Amino acid sequence: MSASRPTAVPASIEGSGSLRSLVREIPAATVARLPVYHRVLAALEEAGTRTISSEALAQSCGVSSAKLRKDLSHLGSYGTRGVGYDVPFLTYQIARELGLTQPWGVVIVGAGNLGQALVSYRGFASRGFRVVGLLDIHPDVIGRQVESADSGLQIQTLGDLEDLVRSGRAHIGVIATPADAAQDVCDRLVAAGLRSILNFAPAVLSVPEDVELRKVDLSVELQILAFHEQRRADDHHPSQDPTSLGEAINA
Repeated sequence: MSASRPTAVPASIEGSGSLRSLVREIPAATVARLPVYHRVLAALEEAGTRTISSEALAQSCGVSSAKLRKDLSHLGSYGTRGVGYDVPFLTYQIARELGLTQPWGVVIVGAGNLGQALVSYRGFASRGFRVVGLLDIHPDVIGRQVESADSGLQIQTLGDLEDLVRSGRAHIGVIATPADAAQDVCDRLVAAGLRSILNFAPAVLSVPEDVELRKVDLSVELQILAFHEQRRADDHHPSQDPTSLGEAINA
């Protein structure tokens, strides 16, 4: 079952209380948690769960029940006192809010190991994303066939970017290039008309205000984990302050 196409959605949902008809601001922190809620709910729906309490759902999502209820209150009121949440209905509403009820085309620039791994990642298709292009500038890789989640995908030249965007097939750009090429590629994506970009390159990029740029930096995440590992090690083996050690010896 595709997580972006929940089953058993009543026909009346589309016509009653459309979320998109309401103009509201949703905090960025809430938006960041919505995909987690959707993933958990989709798994519950697939397992046949029809209703769930806010406490049980919050625990499954790793947040407090108060935070969960507050987050969902930004979308509307979907819980029933004494019953909880209707899982298929809430799954659909969150998917709709996230824009997952329609397919999104993704174009990846950079056909190295990372770019090819992203093309092969099957999690994209199950969440409503389809890789429509893998682009590069090196003649030795252009034309190669790469296995994708859907079928084979041929590596194209960067010059094909504008056609992919103009045809309406590409909506989101992904940068999987070395750092020194990332800004040029980003500028090219913006110039082609893309306004949503995901950057895997270890570089800080500049974009216009109307462009949404997200960054995935694995080295930074590892460094953060290393920080916490070091803190735990220091807690177990605290270093002696030389002054305190000297006072202890002279005591």
